[in-house]
Amino acid sequence: MSHDSDGQYQPPYRPDGQYPQQPPYGQQQGRQQGQPQYAPQGRSQPPYGQPPQGRPPQGQQPYGRPGYAQPQQGGAPYGQNGYGQQDQGYEAPTMQQPRYEQPPYQQQHQQQQQQYDQYDQYEPPYGEEPPRRKSKAKKWIIAGVSVLALAGIAAGAMSYFEIPPFTDKGEAVSFGKPAGDKGGAAKAAPNSKMSMPTNPTAQFKNASTLSDGTHVAVTELDGKKSGFKGKVWVWAPKEYNDPKFAKSGFPVMIALPGGAGYPMNYWMGTDLKLQSSISQWYSEGKSKPFILAMPVLNPQPDEPKAIYWDGSDIPGQPKMGTWLTDDVPDLMRENFRTIKSRDGWAFMGSSTGGFSSLKAVLKYPEKFKAAICSGPDIVPDSPLWVGHDKEKAENNPELLAKQLIDKKGPDVYLAFQVGDNESNKKTLPDVQKFVSTYTKGPIHTSLRVIPGGQHNAKTYVPNMGEGPIEFISKVMEGPVE
Repeated sequence: MSHDSDGQYQPPYRPDGQYPQQPPYGQQQGRQQGQPQYAPQGRSQPPYGQPPQGRPPQGQQPYGRPGYAQPQQGGAPYGQNGYGQQDQGYEAPTMQQPRYEQPPYQQQHQQQQQQYDQYDQYEPPYGEEPPRRKSKAKKWIIAGVSVLALAGIAAGAMSYFEIPPFTDKGEAVSFGKPAGDKGGAAKAAPNSKMSMPTNPTAQFKNASTLSDGTHVAVTELDGKKSGFKGKVWVWAPKEYNDPKFAKSGFPVMIALPGGAGYPMNYWMGTDLKLQSSISQWYSEGKSKPFILAMPVLNPQPDEPKAIYWDGSDIPGQPKMGTWLTDDVPDLMRENFRTIKSRDGWAFMGSSTGGFSSLKAVLKYPEKFKAAICSGPDIVPDSPLWVGHDKEKAENNPELLAKQLIDKKGPDVYLAFQVGDNESNKKTLPDVQKFVSTYTKGPIHTSLRVIPGGQHNAKTYVPNMGEGPIEFISKVMEGPVE
């Protein structure tokens, strides 16, 4: 006996007087997928779970068992009077007809079929497992996982759109204040090297939170000296909030991006790991615990005409040089405990930001002591300089370096790092030429060539810890009281 995929009984077909070789129990022979097995034409199949009509009396074998012949021509319609009944059109087996002795395993199968007939239950063939119902526990597990998945999606969406309590983005951030400070302008001792916050009025909002609990916060700075208004992101290491350093001033590093640097400064993102790297380098004794200021570099995108501003005051354009070297440092002094002297102020940047960092330190050595310049340009090349040769020369690092040497100071420290696989093949030779030409007198330099290094921030950050950050940290101060 066999069952189709829907559980219906299918009697095997056999021509008159012939008995095919029986396949092994549990296997089906000659069945095409999606068609009933050997179903005689014209016969309707009983619904699943109901025994066929007209089953033979007990002791007689059902139709299709060995020992029975097909209905003779002229008899009653097939199946009208049931299976194996001696009526018109049906011929009982005779002694002359060959009989097929059923092996034990087929007898066992008949017994299973009788049990099926008695209880009207499907018994699967030998070797097949009956379909199992999912346990209640499994259903609960699936439901629980589905709920958690939906909750995760919802939390991610709410975090992206800065909807509490799934994120702390957008929340107000108040950086550490010295003991006893009630929000007014604090005063340091007359002989102190540190500078208390002068007027902490900026409204900082959280942009991201690091694993150590520190925050990258952002504010909108309306530059009083430049007249330019733009975003500045800030970050302070965890030591800044440590009570042990409550009366200490910290060094500040102004970090400038490459490219347009607008509307975002890519150093504010935690994927480049600049902030966590500074914390690690400080714990390893390689770096000072710098506070980071990360302003926009340009007043607008520089595409599609490659109109950029070189971090300079180009006539007729927003005063980005003043924004970077005056307004941003003033913001940091107003809101953080910093260091009074230039010994606590530095720049770092890559590509265009590297050029702007180099130029800022050489042009204002009385304000800034050091810079890390990664893959920088060496000379100004903005098309906005056309017609302004005098102002362009005043922002040329090569001419500024020569003037500083001629004036014999003050000392500045410039740490360069360049990949040997930069997109601009002139970058490394130009930096090497600058270093060999101007490393004298008050200008101190170091150059790290990064094997296989390319022109991107992911190349520059890890390699800063291999030399440049140590080079400038040795000559800078902080934390100090």
